[in-house]
Amino acid sequence: MDNWLLPEYIEDVLPTEAARIEQLRRRLLDLFRSHGYQYVIPPMLEYLESLITGTGHDLDIATFKVVDQLTGRLMGVRADMTPQTARIDAHMLNNQGVTRLCYAGSVLRTKADGLAQTREPLQVGAELYGHAGVESDIEIQRLMIKALQATGIKDLHIDFSHVGIFGSLVKENKLSDALEQALYAALQSKDKSAVSQLAKGLDKAIHNALISLTDLNGDVSIIDQAEKILPATPVIQQALQDIRQVSNQLADLGVKVGFDLSELRGYHYHSGMVFAAYAHGCSGPLALGGRYDEVGSVFGRARCASGFSLDLRGVVLALPPAVLPKAIFAPLGNDLDLIAKIEALRHDGEIVIQELSGHEEHRGELNCDRKLEHYNSGWHVVKI
Repeated sequence: MDNWLLPEYIEDVLPTEAARIEQLRRRLLDLFRSHGYQYVIPPMLEYLESLITGTGHDLDIATFKVVDQLTGRLMGVRADMTPQTARIDAHMLNNQGVTRLCYAGSVLRTKADGLAQTREPLQVGAELYGHAGVESDIEIQRLMIKALQATGIKDLHIDFSHVGIFGSLVKENKLSDALEQALYAALQSKDKSAVSQLAKGLDKAIHNALISLTDLNGDVSIIDQAEKILPATPVIQQALQDIRQVSNQLADLGVKVGFDLSELRGYHYHSGMVFAAYAHGCSGPLALGGRYDEVGSVFGRARCASGFSLDLRGVVLALPPAVLPKAIFAPLGNDLDLIAKIEALRHDGEIVIQELSGHEEHRGELNCDRKLEHYNSGWHVVKI
């Protein structure tokens, strides 16, 4: 047996990529801080109920379970930090007004997903609690776009949908849970014939509306079509109005906007608008987000909420290959002027590596393109 082998879809992050990921993590947290988002660090392990209650079946499947040896209770390794942040807002902070929180940490999932196809994403995100209006959705979406642009991603495309549209069609017509789930699955796979067959016995207007969702994807003209085709219920009218408004508010950030009204990602978790960010050349979304007003209720304090998250390990795949920064080589010695020069360079942000005896033949591994030499009564940086 090879003891050095890791489990499938679990991998080490080596220096070049690790350096870039850490640099971007710091940059994003500084960006969130400048917008008033406070950093929190939830625990890696929690009792299972706290992690998956109110988030739907999908997160339950994605969560690794272990038995707490102290209490015998079932615990989970977090697969998503959003429910933890909702718990912190609801119980630990207990603010009455708007709360803005952000986070950055590893999560663990039973199956690989995302652009990085890893079971250990590095999840970075921001959540806004305590505001029900579309203004908070816009704030979150603008922050998501700025975050991706801060990593160096260009030519962003943002897709919008609203789970309230499908929810209104099925709930106001009191469809059975089994039929609702079947329709949901058919819409997610864009299977128009399956939707038509499942909706066969429904009212004609609802039947046609469900089928039309599979075709309602494209540019802003889709909203005009939806207003003509879909039933004019208050929920649907408000949903279409909201996604039109937010798309208009993003124009100054230089992103392209699209709509796909059959996209129901997180239907059992989200309660309103959902969105995803894409970039040219990437096979999947770079960031996901939406409104989830009901999650806090399982912690005894329902709070309106909107947020987004991204996998930083996936985002770096959309960037040009990283390279380690070059260093300055310094000889080993106790010369006070040498030590002072090294510390001054490090204070200015330079990487300075002092040689250790017996390793002279391995200098090429240090990634140095300059060195410290002593001349004219002082230490100076020269090119190698």
